[in-house]
Amino acid sequence: MGRDAWTVRLSASAERDYRQILHWTVENFGSIQARSYAGIVSAAIDSLTAGPEIIGAKVRTEIGPDILTLHVARNGRKGRHFIIFRVERGPERKNIEVLRLLHDSMDLERHLPPTTSS
Repeated sequence: MGRDAWTVRLSASAERDYRQILHWTVENFGSIQARSYAGIVSAAIDSLTAGPEIIGAKVRTEIGPDILTLHVARNGRKGRHFIIFRVERGPERKNIEVLRLLHDSMDLERHLPPTTSS
């Protein structure tokens, strides 16, 4: 990781989503496919260390203030989930908090906690 890399943290909800996605994938497609999909989702999350301006990241004000999404289907890899995240900036910090990992057919706004922003 270079000195300009961003720190990416998963919320408890995002960690739970990840486990549920992999459990569902094992149950429906088997453990080999679950391992493959785990790699796809992990690679998309890891790509956020380059920062929120990476190709494919979209500001989603219709979902909430300061919310961005990144689809896991990147670099020719297939996937059906969005990474929902927000950016925490400060003089000494560059953090991305992954809020949820949600299927792209879901109503994303419905599955995010209400914000307390003014």
